Amino acid sequence: MLQWIRSLLFVAFATVFMPVVGLGYAPWAMFSKRGAYAACRAYAGGVMWVAGWLVGLRCEVRGQPPEGEALVPAKHQSFLDILMIYHALPHAKFIMKREIHWMPVIGQYTKRMQMVAVDRGKRGKAIAKMLADVDAGKIEPGQLVIYSQGTRVAPGVSMPYKKGTAALYEQLGQVCVPVATNAGYFWPRRGLYRRPGVAVVEFLDPIEPGMPRDAFMQTLEERVEAKSDALLTEAGFHKQNM
Repeated sequence: MLQWIRSLLFVAFATVFMPVVGLGYAPWAMFSKRGAYAACRAYAGGVMWVAGWLVGLRCEVRGQPPEGEALVPAKHQSFLDILMIYHALPHAKFIMKREIHWMPVIGQYTKRMQMVAVDRGKRGKAIAKMLADVDAGKIEPGQLVIYSQGTRVAPGVSMPYKKGTAALYEQLGQVCVPVATNAGYFWPRRGLYRRPGVAVVEFLDPIEPGMPRDAFMQTLEERVEAKSDALLTEAGFHKQNM
């Protein structure tokens, strides 16, 4: 019961904290992208810090986050892994569903930071536009984060990897740094309960550019799924926990 109370307090804090930070940083963010990035970093850091002492959920980043330009295909289980990846990367650019652009507060920041909005069912067209914007210099260099399965996937659930990641890998010609996680075990997609423990986001060994498409996708999926499963086991997850 105590953990439920703490979880409810934490969810309330995380919900209220977003507009507070967004509005507080708005004057700076209106005139500078640095202000927008600083606001999102403050929100991510604040939520993770409060999660540690309020619900006993500690966040740990393993491996070596890329500092230069890179493609970062990540396992997506929870809103928490978004915060952890964003906070770990120096200049993250996320590919996200277009609906987020129209959300209060957060939507204005994603537009300001030129996050890549994708229409559901039109991913190929959106990726082509993004690549054109990169070539034209409209999008600043950074780490391009894509969720290869296209959506949040609950721990223990299988879902195919989308071909958009391979298209980006081929056309960008950048090093690829996969990311595994167990965050969904502690902060699920649905529900208010937050489990205490150590949520991990792990940056895996880089995949150099130039691999054939099928070999790349197989390597990517095998590495991310194997490490994510290992992190879930480390956290104490078993399929009967679902």
